[in-house]
Amino acid sequence: MRLTTIGTGTVPSPARVNAGHLVEAGDVRLVLDCGSGVAHRMSTLGLDWLSVTHLALTHFHADHVLDLPTLLVAWRYGVLPPRSQPVEIIGPVGVGTLLERFAAIFGDTVRASTFPITVREIRPGETLDLGSGVSIEARKVPHTDESIAYCVRRGQARLVYTGDTGMDDELGGWARHCDVLLAECSLPDALAIPTHLSPERCAALAAAALPGCLALTHFYPPVEQVDVPAIIARRFGGAIVLTTDGWTTEIEEL
Repeated sequence: MRLTTIGTGTVPSPARVNAGHLVEAGDVRLVLDCGSGVAHRMSTLGLDWLSVTHLALTHFHADHVLDLPTLLVAWRYGVLPPRSQPVEIIGPVGVGTLLERFAAIFGDTVRASTFPITVREIRPGETLDLGSGVSIEARKVPHTDESIAYCVRRGQARLVYTGDTGMDDELGGWARHCDVLLAECSLPDALAIPTHLSPERCAALAAAALPGCLALTHFYPPVEQVDVPAIIARRFGGAIVLTTDGWTTEIEEL
């Protein structure tokens, strides 16, 4: 199983586009979140945006969903012949309504008549089978009413993606001993707010989860002005990565 962090930022930046991450395992090509810039960043990174089989949203904030219409348009009009392979769009309760609203705004350009779309709502505690031995499980996290984290598994490989979240004392236990914990690290502790993680909160999460690798993402500019690894290392002695757009890692399935 391979993870590539497509977009690791939050605000307009030449270095970081909005949230989006690609998981490749067997025949599954799963994009986790699809914020502004993700579709074009996939192209600049040489990632095959046309072969995406599944797209899973953690919540409905703009920086996590706005490139979904871009991909729908690209899959229909960006290649000849147009895409015919099906795609599954997964998300919290309400994801179907989100797609209907995009269609109301953009009309036929996002109504994918050339390929079938399956919309699957996933509730906290539910697990979906994506095929090729890949599963995705959801867990409620404190950010918006609908916000969920995901655990993606294939064989013994296990990736946990927090999406956007505030501090949750039980999230670390749910993620315990995962191979990669892809966690947001939005703001420095001096600017911490309840609905996002800071370096100290990431340290507490990692100390509870004990992942093989703590991969941090979703950076606002102020958090990049502090020594995030040093802060986290006071409580967590494992591998820490401040991901960039295009960072990739292989997770052994065993």
